[in-house]
Amino acid sequence: MAERILVVDDEIQITRVLRASLSAQRYDVRTANDPEEAIRIFEEWNPNLIITDLMMPGVTGVDICRAVRRKSRTPIIILSVREQEHTKVEALDAGADDYVTKPFSIQELLARVRAHLRRAPERSGNGPVQVGDFLIDPGAHSVTVAGSSVHLTPKEFDLLLLFARNAGKVLTHRALLTAVWGAQSAQQPEYLRVFVGQLRKKLQGTSQKEYIQTEPWVGYRFMPEGGTQ
Repeated sequence: MAERILVVDDEIQITRVLRASLSAQRYDVRTANDPEEAIRIFEEWNPNLIITDLMMPGVTGVDICRAVRRKSRTPIIILSVREQEHTKVEALDAGADDYVTKPFSIQELLARVRAHLRRAPERSGNGPVQVGDFLIDPGAHSVTVAGSSVHLTPKEFDLLLLFARNAGKVLTHRALLTAVWGAQSAQQPEYLRVFVGQLRKKLQGTSQKEYIQTEPWVGYRFMPEGGTQ
């Protein structure tokens, strides 16, 4: 059975191109040119992955992310012509798994689609991880830090889970990018800078503990007991 992909963009030419490219890879594709139609198709069709434009009239791609995340952990890839970091962070905080800046290579987008579809089932197939201040349950997609629940986006969750399974070890930028986003992202360290920054803030909360330490020019080290800043 072909995996189902929903493409949302108010530019009809883009939805046509993406439908043709994805259908050629034997995906089952449906398109929507406005967010309201996208939410209706999502609820009726239950796609395996969503590709949505960020800026559309009325309801935006961020709103779509929030609506989907209330009901599902379906992977979401955001398309955006805007390169401001705060816009990407807003989309990621709303539940997007990835972003691709227009204009983009179809081959790069297809690689990201394959990577997210491979990873989607993995989140529910692993047992809980308890280490230091952390209890992480992949099946329930839940995280508690020192007894307090912390809400993470899907990619933040994947990143934390990787850190927790390698607690105390230095993980290089390349290793983290490849494991969480796929080999096609290994040369894009800005992904880590955005995600690690957001993850640090959420894990620290109101405490003074620093759980993710930067190893200059190398990568990051996860300290589950925390350290002081």
